[in-house]
Amino acid sequence: MRYGENFKLVDDTLTSFTPLNYIDGYLPIRDHGLIGDGTTSALVGRDGAVVWLCIPRFDSAPIFCRILDASKGGHFTVAPDVLVESRQYYKPGTGILITEMRSPAGIVRLTDTLTFRSGSDLGEDSSAGRGELLRLVEVLHGQVRLRIDISPHGGSHPETLAGGLSLRCPDWPGIDLWLFCTKPLSGRQTLHELDEGQRLQLVLRWGGGGYRHFPDGGDAILSNTIDAWRRWLQNFNYEGPQTKMIRRSTITLKMLDYFENGAMVAAPTCSLPEILGGMRNWDYRYAWVRDVAFSIYALNRVGMTREARQFIGWILDVIERDRRPRVLYSLDGKRPKSEWEDSTLEGYRSSLPVRWGNAASGQRQHDVYGEIIDCAYQWARRGGLIDEHLWKRLRMMVEAAAREWQLPDHGIWEIRTKRRPFTYSAAMCHVALDRGANLAECYKLPGNTAEWRATANLIKRNILKDSWDTKRNSLTECLGGGGLDASVLALPLRRMISASHPKMVASTEAIIRWLGAGNGLLYRYIPEESPDGLPGHEGAFLICSFWLVDNLARQGRLDEAMDLFDSLCARASSLGLLPEQIDPSTGAFLGNYPQAFSHVGLISSGVNLVRCIRGQ
Repeated sequence: MRYGENFKLVDDTLTSFTPLNYIDGYLPIRDHGLIGDGTTSALVGRDGAVVWLCIPRFDSAPIFCRILDASKGGHFTVAPDVLVESRQYYKPGTGILITEMRSPAGIVRLTDTLTFRSGSDLGEDSSAGRGELLRLVEVLHGQVRLRIDISPHGGSHPETLAGGLSLRCPDWPGIDLWLFCTKPLSGRQTLHELDEGQRLQLVLRWGGGGYRHFPDGGDAILSNTIDAWRRWLQNFNYEGPQTKMIRRSTITLKMLDYFENGAMVAAPTCSLPEILGGMRNWDYRYAWVRDVAFSIYALNRVGMTREARQFIGWILDVIERDRRPRVLYSLDGKRPKSEWEDSTLEGYRSSLPVRWGNAASGQRQHDVYGEIIDCAYQWARRGGLIDEHLWKRLRMMVEAAAREWQLPDHGIWEIRTKRRPFTYSAAMCHVALDRGANLAECYKLPGNTAEWRATANLIKRNILKDSWDTKRNSLTECLGGGGLDASVLALPLRRMISASHPKMVASTEAIIRWLGAGNGLLYRYIPEESPDGLPGHEGAFLICSFWLVDNLARQGRLDEAMDLFDSLCARASSLGLLPEQIDPSTGAFLGNYPQAFSHVGLISSGVNLVRCIRGQ
């Protein structure tokens, strides 16, 4: 079996200039780059438009959200008045985005970054951002008529000041928004004629400081930000397949990290559709315990141990406050706001509804026990202290896993219908009991370890027996049977069962056959067989294909695993960014973007391939 013959692999070569292709007034999702400062992030299109920015932090309301409404969402555009074609790339080893745009008479380079303070250490659990967006413009060739257009969502009242504009936004009464420019601004829309070699600097600031003059020179701020990124990346340690993609994924995950406490958002965006015109549109600007746990696994293995420790610390701090762990949290470690539908926005390419908040925060998902206990186990193995108070909370979760593993829940995929006893949830209860016993025995903590191990073994036997479908020769989604579920492929990664176990080998083949979407892509499940309470379908889910890579490699099918891994990396954007899902028929990106889970899968698969190549 070979995958992806039709895809060109991603490398560091600059992509060619290409025309922009708007559909229904929107660029494709893949035609956007991410910038971030550990407090918030922004999406910048190949047309020079900031189409997504929430201030002051990831989960705040967006000041620009044209990606959710082309006419009313708001944007901050810096581009030639007539734009013919463009390309984007990152400054190597950083999260600094460069967009080069060609007009009929010239070429302009736009450098975008959310800036860091001088001397920032991005590995510390403290804010590093200055609360500003820096946009540097330079004409590389010919002449360019440059258009500057700033239109916040909900409108604004501009006031001309020395060096720029003050923008009062009714929807953000507590935030002062200032736009500085090295050339005069006539209002929200300004045109400037620039010749070859001429430069222009813009700073959009919301984070405090002096305002009646242009702030520190843009070149110095950019230099400080480059230095901060590259100092941080010195800890990166990976040599193996797709090194450049692994490095870029590591930087992307850092841009989704909330520096102050180690939380990580699942994605920086909200309500980008899982199928065009469908209603599977969700707010992912929160920290899922599961996603953070997978991130710890991935980052530890590429040398980013400080981030992994901070994520673990954040989880353990949160569960010390709550008697029962939640599925997801706000960046403050609290329950997110209630989910609601926003009728004022049309949605990306008219994909309604636009939702804010996430109702999954109130669901029961038993896998969180295993995720948290496994994180605590990794914490302790690397020298972290499990004190009496923390162990009391952790022990309660181990015992909850022993009680609840057979009970129905909403599962890893957060179904919105009647609960079922999901296989993955039961398997993660096994993980909770196994790691809990390890913790108690290794660190002489109180607990009934013999009973915990006996229950873990019972769970494993029940999964292998009760979720087995003899007709399809596969483990299924639920204890007692049901549809096939690609989350079964994650069981070897959580060390509940070996990938080479005969039932895992057979399940891998069944999942390829029944959930395959072509060219190595997989659906999570088939809604007709596994009802999720929602109408319609979705795209292929990328992390499931990375789990397939891991299983193929561990089953000795290394050539197939390498082919599939390369083909998945080739599906990334020219910037090396991945969405949550892919449209199998077109290759178009679907779902919130970029997606932490997908980048975690890429890193983990790269590391696992290296270990298999080395025979570890």
